[in-house]
Order: sequence, then C-alpha cells, then structure tokens
Amino acid sequence: MRSRRLVISVAVIAATIGLAPGIVQAAEPVAPGAVAPGAVAPGAVAPGAVAPGAVAPGVGAPAVDLAKAAAPDLKTYKSPAERSVRKALPGAKGGVAAQQAAGNPDLALVLNAAATTAHAYDLETTVISADSTLKVTVDWGDGSAPDGMDAYGSTVLKSSHTYAKLGEYNVRVTVTDPANQAEVVNEFPVMTAGSDFVAHTPTRLLDTRDGTGAVRGKVPAYGSTRVQVGGNGAIPEGVTAVALNVTVTNTTGGGHITAFAEGTEPPTTSNVNFEAGQSVPNLVIVPVGKNGYVELANRSPESVDLIADVTGYFTRTDAAGYTPMTPVRFVDTREGLGTTRGQLAGQKTFGTRISGLRGVPEGITAVALNVTVTNPREAGHLSVFPGGASAPITSNLNFTAGQTVANAVIVPVGPDGTVNVRNGAWAGTDVIVDVVGFYSTDSKGAYMPIKSVRLIDTRDPRWIHGPMQGRGYVWQALSADEPGIAGYVLNTTVTNTAGAGFLSVAPDPNTREQYRQGRQVFPERPTASTLNWTAGKTVPNLVQAGSGDNGIVDFWNQGWDKADLVVDIFGYYETN
Repeated sequence: MRSRRLVISVAVIAATIGLAPGIVQAAEPVAPGAVAPGAVAPGAVAPGAVAPGAVAPGVGAPAVDLAKAAAPDLKTYKSPAERSVRKALPGAKGGVAAQQAAGNPDLALVLNAAATTAHAYDLETTVISADSTLKVTVDWGDGSAPDGMDAYGSTVLKSSHTYAKLGEYNVRVTVTDPANQAEVVNEFPVMTAGSDFVAHTPTRLLDTRDGTGAVRGKVPAYGSTRVQVGGNGAIPEGVTAVALNVTVTNTTGGGHITAFAEGTEPPTTSNVNFEAGQSVPNLVIVPVGKNGYVELANRSPESVDLIADVTGYFTRTDAAGYTPMTPVRFVDTREGLGTTRGQLAGQKTFGTRISGLRGVPEGITAVALNVTVTNPREAGHLSVFPGGASAPITSNLNFTAGQTVANAVIVPVGPDGTVNVRNGAWAGTDVIVDVVGFYSTDSKGAYMPIKSVRLIDTRDPRWIHGPMQGRGYVWQALSADEPGIAGYVLNTTVTNTAGAGFLSVAPDPNTREQYRQGRQVFPERPTASTLNWTAGKTVPNLVQAGSGDNGIVDFWNQGWDKADLVVDIFGYYETN
C-alpha cells in the first residue's frame, strides 16, 4: 500500500449564465442596506457583519500536498532485532540454549510500521537468518486472520493492513524455521492515525467577558488566549481535535481570529472575521495541542472579547465516524417544513426530528447542520441543542434585524432522534436548517486534522480568473484519485462583495479528466446555502463538504454580482 497523496489542483468555471431566479435556497439574496442596526436582547451576544479585507492574507497555489500536511499524524513505529524473542518448537531436543547454539543462531526480526491512512498501516519486516526455508506470520492484533508469507534466508517482506475500527493494536510477527526447530517473535503496539467523534452537550469553555476559562478581560491587539480542552470537565486527556463555536464580540476595529493547537506554529489562515462594533460566531474544528489546549489569536489592531463553546471532540479511540451528505433541507419555517409554519417567536423553542428521515439513519450520535436565520424582526441569537435537554447558555448564531446569516453547527442528537432550536431574541425570526452529514458508530469516516492550508484566494494576483462571477462556480479537485476520502473540513470566506448573494458548496458530478478534455457537463445548481452576504461585507462559515463520486467540490456564487472567495482546509474524513 502506498502512502496517500492528496494533491489539490485548481481550475475554474466562472461563467455568467442567464438563469432566472426562483431556485430553492436558504433565502433570496438580500438587497444592499437591508441589514438594519438593532438593540441586543438581554444576554445575547451582539450581532454584526465584517469589513472587506479582514480575511487573513495568504497565497494560493495550483497544487497542495495534503499528505505532507497530515504527516504529523501519520506515525511510524519500530521494534529492533534486540526485542526478538526466540524459542524452540515443540519436539526440539536439547532445550532453547542448545537450539540457539545450533542451527540458525542469529534468527531475528526487525519491524518498521508506518501509518498510511486513517485506518491503515504498511509493515516492513526485515528477517535476519541463515539460508533456510522460513514461514513468516503477521498477527495484526484485531482478531482478523493472520497474514502468512514464505521466505528464504535474510530478506525484507512488506505487508499492509486496514483496521475496521480505530484504536491501539499489538502487532505480532513470528518467523518459523522448521529445519532448525526454531521460532522467533517480535511485537509492538501501533495506534491508528484517524480520530472518531464524541458528541458533547453544548458547553461554554471560554468567555473573556466574565473570566470563564481565562483571566477576565479582552484579548489584546495581536495577542492571544487559550482554551483548555483536554482534561476539561468530561473531556478526557489526549483528544486530537475539537469542535468549537468561537464568537468574537465587543470589537472596536476590524480583523480576524485564528485558531490552532497550542505549541504549534500559527497558520496564515483565518477562522472568524469581524469589523468594529460587530459580533461574529463561526464553528471551528481545530487540532488540540499535546498539552490539551487550543490557542485563539487576535489578528487585529484592537482588543476583543472571545467566547468558545464546545459541542464535541475527536479521539483515536473507536467512537463515531462521519458520513457526509449532499445538503438536505430539514426545516424551513417560511413554508412549515419540519416545524409549524410561521416565524419562531421570541424566547421560544421548536424541536425537529433528524434520525430516520431523508437519508439519515436511526441511532446517530450527532448531526452536522447549516443553520440560517432570515427575516428576523430584531437582533438576537439562536441556540441549537439536543432534544430532551435544557436550553444551554451557549449560542450558535447571532443576527441583527432584517439580516440573513448562516452558521455551521455540530450538535448531539437527543435520545428521541431530535434537536431543538431556541430563538434568544424577543421577536420572531424565520429559521432554515440543512443537514450536511451525521456522526454514528456505523459511519467509517475518521477525521484527519492537518496543518491548515489555503486552497483558493481569488484576490491573489496569481489567480488569473479574478473574482467569482455572478451565478458561476469555481471547482476544486481535492481527492480526485483517492476514493477513500469521504469529505473535507473547509472554511469558506466571501469578501469584496459587489452585491447581495449567497454561497453554495456541493460535490461536482464531473471527473478531472472530463474537465481536462473539455467534456464536462454543467452541474445541477445546488438548492442549499452555506453563507449569505450583502454588498460590501465579508462573511466566513465552516463547511463540511462531501467528496461525492469524484473528489471534486464546487463553490457557487448564487448572487448576481461578483465576489472574492477564500477557501482554507483544516482536515479530511477518511474511510479506509
């Protein structure tokens, strides 16, 4: 088995096409100026938008090697010849010492294993032996049938194995020399590279406004604060990554927030963008440092308050894998889909069933959503939480009067298969919920966090195609030759917007060869939105994008005016 090489190549389809509006979407493009200021409901995080240019600077490239970015999680394991244990086979005469002094006394094994995917290992077995016919057996430690190989004398043997479940396994290699009635064993533990998801009741881990999880007070300009994840409350030590809803508030200038594992080099990518007087949340899936902490860096010339709410974490022990879906609409209060028709009233909650509907199976542990607010009558926030649970103090989405805004949400599913949505404002708003994937013990997608990489930046002068054109799309080959990749964790940001619109992200039906040969078909226009914007605003949102059949993802400008697009990748889900 070769090491996985995820090489990203970039191409663009940005043609303006004369299609009439009227497709199903989270909300019709909002006219410039429709976002009105509003008072913040008591206890709500102040809403807002973002100034153009707040996206972290960076350069895109036609190709990026994600295998290199994932290398820190692709561990290697070794066991030297000195760890080989020799014994005599049953029926040998003279005991072990006599056998060692007799034929093939130097018989030994050297083991080298390297993780190649989230679930798989390559094993190199070096056999040290006199000229003799040998039998080599590899027991991978997971109860599967051992691999048997024939050998003669000193040689190097290669084998590979894919584990069905994540975890730590003891690999045991045995070489048998029947002619000399000798047997040598060498063994060592290996840990699979991928991580499974454990849902966590929405819980606030950090709030610099009141000193939760950190010293009370704003994060200074170009400073940072940290969030304890591993070992915090019910979260165990040793988690590999965490799902946090990060909110920036009480801002007096524009900038952005970058999240990364403490103790590692800060990336050049951004997670949350903001302008003066605004509060902006965004879901982040971020690696956790070896000490259990995540660092949040304020890349702005002014101090800000930061809030971080956890909804789950990733661990190398067997838990819940991920299955991406083409986004499916589950709730739209404007038409009565999934709940009562009509706006969700202020300070009210509705529940909606997720499990067992529209392609989502029963027994899931958590669901990945894109939640959109539209037509709100005043400023406020939404909280999404498991069915049967009490409403938390955490928030997922913040809005102003008249604003259309979306945010990615990962939330545990209640025992009855439902999730709840609460409107923290005092007046009504419409709510749209799209399901983009789910976590379950039957799902095989294990998460591979990577050092974040900038995939697309249409502002970069080396990007010859310019901004996204209205009603056009950009396609990006992410894992076109790697069918084991189920999906990707991306952060999309739209900036320098000439008018109102919304972004959709969906798998592409074409292959890379079809694009190279000019035989591609125009993809069906998606019906779900990822983020919404008005003229002159910068808006980010996390996207858990499925790979589809061909490992190519499309980014659609569903508005009628051009806009710049920035896409960063933070990890991927792998099924083998």
